[in-house]
Amino acid sequence: MKNNINAEKENNLLNIKDLTIHYVTDDGVVHAVNNLNLTVAKGETLGLVGETGAGKTTTALGIMQLIPNPPGEVISGEILLDGENIVTKSEAEKRMLRGRKISMIFQDPMTSLNPVMTIREQIAEVILIHEKVSAADALNKAEEMLSKVGIMPDRAKEYPHQLSGGMRQRVVIAIALACNPELLISDEPTTALDVTIQAQVLELMKELKKEFNSAMIMISHDLGVVAEICDRVAVMYAGSIVEIADKFEMFRNPKHPYTVGLFNSLPDIYNDVENLKPIKGLMPDPMDLPSGCPFHPRCDNAKPECAETVPTLVDIGEADSQHFVKCILFNK
Repeated sequence: MKNNINAEKENNLLNIKDLTIHYVTDDGVVHAVNNLNLTVAKGETLGLVGETGAGKTTTALGIMQLIPNPPGEVISGEILLDGENIVTKSEAEKRMLRGRKISMIFQDPMTSLNPVMTIREQIAEVILIHEKVSAADALNKAEEMLSKVGIMPDRAKEYPHQLSGGMRQRVVIAIALACNPELLISDEPTTALDVTIQAQVLELMKELKKEFNSAMIMISHDLGVVAEICDRVAVMYAGSIVEIADKFEMFRNPKHPYTVGLFNSLPDIYNDVENLKPIKGLMPDPMDLPSGCPFHPRCDNAKPECAETVPTLVDIGEADSQHFVKCILFNK
């Protein structure tokens, strides 16, 4: 293994080491995130992709320190933000981090917004918590943020139900960026929007990220969105990262059988094929994960040892490029 994925770098903003998160239920223990390792550099956009149930949203909630407890619990691991382990901080310290250093754009803006507060008041509330300004100044800054996301000041006193889905998503983005956070986590931000509005929201996020110089984790099922927005791509399966690389390397040269399967499941306008090649089977039950490599029951390249050995994440990149893969085929 050439380089450890958690190797300390001066420009690393986020460094997750061996993170494990479980949900303890009456039916059993849900192994949502398992020994996850991940880094995000300052100013970088990382795409986090994988099937439903892979653990992407739980990872994001873990970074935000918003895992519902009970039933959720961070079992082990570290989440280093600017070198500080935020897992060990007090609840008061964590509250001050959210919105100021880390912000999250949730999947459904209607459930993220308060229905009885105007959109201007909701943005101002975040500003008042984290910045020493008067109420009037906070409201003025809230209107400035709304202008940045393309909502005119004359709509600032409206309520969420008076806005379209695309406008509500813009409000959520304004709230997330109001205090210029260092890390922005975006969980499927365009899922409920039509294609035209999706494109507008994504372009807006790219512009604002550049303006505020924030790092970003983009959680998405849509590999097209990831290709458009992200610098690097991390592929999750059954609660852990199975492959991570620069997006150009990932799209041109995927190595893990699961990643290859994801790309084979996509239609390709350049190749005339009658049928796509889906990945066989289903994501494993997180309460009953397979032994060894969790992907082996669905893998066309599985060998007997795959059911016995848990592979490690190794760097197969050339020269200075890093391309990490978690597969026994590369654990040589």
